[in-house]
Amino acid sequence: MAMACRAINLVVAMSIPVSNKPQHSLFSVKCSVSLSENASVPGLGGRPWKVSDARLVLEDGSIWKAKSFGASGTQVGEVVFNTSLTGYQEILTDPSYAGQFVLMTNPHIGNTGVNFEDEESTQCFLGGLVIKSLSISTSNWRCAETLGDYLAKRNIMGIYDVDTRAITRRLREDGSLIGVLSTESKSDQELLEMARSWDIVGVDLISGVSCQAPYEWVNKTNDEWEFNTDGKPAESLRVIAYDFGIKHNILRRLASYGCKITVVPSTWPASETLKMQPDGVLFSNGPGDPSAVPYAVDTVKELIGQVPIFGICMGHQLLGQGLGGKTFKMKFGHHGGNHPVHNMRNGQVEISAQNHNYAVDPASLPEGVEVTHVNLNDGSCAGLAFPSKNLMSLQYHPEASPGPHDSDLVFGEFVDMMRRVKANA
Repeated sequence: MAMACRAINLVVAMSIPVSNKPQHSLFSVKCSVSLSENASVPGLGGRPWKVSDARLVLEDGSIWKAKSFGASGTQVGEVVFNTSLTGYQEILTDPSYAGQFVLMTNPHIGNTGVNFEDEESTQCFLGGLVIKSLSISTSNWRCAETLGDYLAKRNIMGIYDVDTRAITRRLREDGSLIGVLSTESKSDQELLEMARSWDIVGVDLISGVSCQAPYEWVNKTNDEWEFNTDGKPAESLRVIAYDFGIKHNILRRLASYGCKITVVPSTWPASETLKMQPDGVLFSNGPGDPSAVPYAVDTVKELIGQVPIFGICMGHQLLGQGLGGKTFKMKFGHHGGNHPVHNMRNGQVEISAQNHNYAVDPASLPEGVEVTHVNLNDGSCAGLAFPSKNLMSLQYHPEASPGPHDSDLVFGEFVDMMRRVKANA
């Protein structure tokens, strides 16, 4: 991994004779020489440290010089900031980040390396990673690989030594911006034109992250990480999980709560789901604009009222549209593991993990739909319920990964709803 230092201090001890003193009486003078990045150290074959070799060009015309790690090339994406203090590996493998560059506000990234147990999907879907400081060493007993090597093998671009604080302030003021990452010799104007000609709104990103055929999921949360063992049902409840970019820990939590899960593609027909006679349906998280996937909205409409339903993130937004409501693009979205949410049913405040750029407009929803959770940062809708239709949803991630476990009990609520409907049937 490249050295992250910017300057080298050479300490030189010089023996200088003092006049009118014997030759053996000497004193030492220490000279500290600071070398700029344009200098070179004789005998070391040029610069012994990494120099700026990458650029992030934003659609507002700003250009940010940086140093590259991971893959090389040129990539375009929407820049969003994530306020999580840790869990960068789970973030890298969250399919909901497809089409985006993730800027980590925590300045020091890479110190725990990478392991192969914390991945949320089988690959990385995000466009690139933007960080302030890249750790030059790792210190974690689970580490199997450095972050730079991990990204390089997966062809994911990363940049560091860039002012992430300044970029975050710009995103908060102006909203999410399209950017271009490049290590190539393209002109700034060419990269700027690429940023201004690309758009993420209205693009179907779900089809690129969904599975292609149904499969069974059986893995539960590992015993060493299990934290909630109370009230789990003894019988298996059959759940069909629509993969719009589903995270593995959502499936693990459902399995730990006693569910037998079949994961199906995003285009799986509602009629086929009903033939499988599930006890419940999960609409998962996923990337992009819910308005860009009308086929998924149609599936939601067909299943509402037919079977108990739980929606998470993208699934929540699709349910909002399926109920006749509207969604809208937020200024810069919610990305991080520290968002306070007010649970309107019990009055408690839950600290939640969130990752979305779109939200449901509660004023557009029909009568009978309840807003069950509200984001305390901006008052946006964070949860819905339609009791007469056996429907519930959350805008955020109850499985966290990374993040707090305050909302994990919602999986138990979904299980209770399925059990109740099954008993009444």
